[in-house]
Amino acid sequence: MNKDHLLLEVNGHTVKQLERHIINPNYYTEKQQVFIIGSKGIPAAYGGFETFVEKLTAYKVSEKIRYHVSCISNSFIRFEYNYAKCFTIKVPNIGAAKAIIYDVMALNACIKYCNKRPVIKNPIFYVLACRIGPFMGYFKKRIDKINGVLYVNPDGHEWKRAKWPIFVKKYWKFSEAGMVKHADLLICDSKNIEKYIQNTYKRYQPQTTFIAYGCDMTPSTLENDNNKFTDWMRQNKLNKKEYYLVVGRFVPENSFEIMIREFMKSTSERDFVIVTKVDERFLKKLETKLHFEKDPRIKFVGTVYDQDLLKKIREMAYAYCHGHTVGGTNPSLIEALGSTDLNLLINVKFNREVAEDCALYWTQEEGNLASLINSVDGMSQIEIEKFGKRAKKRIANEYTWQKIINQYEALFLKGLCI
Repeated sequence: MNKDHLLLEVNGHTVKQLERHIINPNYYTEKQQVFIIGSKGIPAAYGGFETFVEKLTAYKVSEKIRYHVSCISNSFIRFEYNYAKCFTIKVPNIGAAKAIIYDVMALNACIKYCNKRPVIKNPIFYVLACRIGPFMGYFKKRIDKINGVLYVNPDGHEWKRAKWPIFVKKYWKFSEAGMVKHADLLICDSKNIEKYIQNTYKRYQPQTTFIAYGCDMTPSTLENDNNKFTDWMRQNKLNKKEYYLVVGRFVPENSFEIMIREFMKSTSERDFVIVTKVDERFLKKLETKLHFEKDPRIKFVGTVYDQDLLKKIREMAYAYCHGHTVGGTNPSLIEALGSTDLNLLINVKFNREVAEDCALYWTQEEGNLASLINSVDGMSQIEIEKFGKRAKKRIANEYTWQKIINQYEALFLKGLCI
């Protein structure tokens, strides 16, 4: 067969399509088979779990691990990427339940795959997020039959998100309980999430461990005069070190209303730059409340998917504002601490766990953030650089991808000793 026929393009990456014929049995018996369910897949275009799976497979060190990654798609293909076997699941477009059906279909496909290959010993099924708790009793029996183990990443407090109606929140909480009950191990990316699981579900005696989320510490490759960066700055009428930056999903629990309101109250002459995919309904609601369109400092600049450019934008910000109140270790916070010298974080336990004394904190109390912005607006460069050095040291010690991948591989390789 012409080799060109085996090449595909997925999310802008050329990948090798896998042929369906025989594979040496040693391919399975000599490696720990790890099936990852719950991300949209790789190559990653965006998303926390997607980036995690991308890094986990790309930075793999051990030759004794073989990853199998489920990917959501409109067509069925098998391909190899980062030396991981990737398979797609075609899911009917049924709205909010699509992600649940995807996880069910993907886990079912992984178990079937193992059933057809009895040479696979002690497979690990790693499910990201707690979407399919009501079905886990059924799946756990099937996993036990093939001597597999079920690992779960409980993610953050999805049931607290403001976007969900009450019945969806109740489903998330019920589903979380089901995932905790049946998991052999819960891998938490936040110590506070681990504590929450242990305290809330004590009746299930959950086995938990903590492995953080990672961060790429390499600086942006773009120089200050690079056209890609300067064109973006010119397009948005910005100057280096003259803007506060926010990067995150445009949802109420990320404190956009508070941050915009407080910045408008501040006396800062810098800009307030928001990198996000705008939800028009939420935007209109905020404009009705705050009338921020009258303030030329407030700038919604859309999304930036080019990671090198986004890193440069972070590096050139005067300060980063982080308002996430729901979840565990937030990827955008770690990336900001690794790139931006001055970070202003809402004072919740998840953010304090990550940043410790490497950032300044604000509350939801009216006037609190505005006062902090006025204070830091005149901060000396020496003070700002001290915060930056502490933050980068913190990330380098605790949150590098190399450290996280080593911890995951050590955990997965225990399966070979079962």
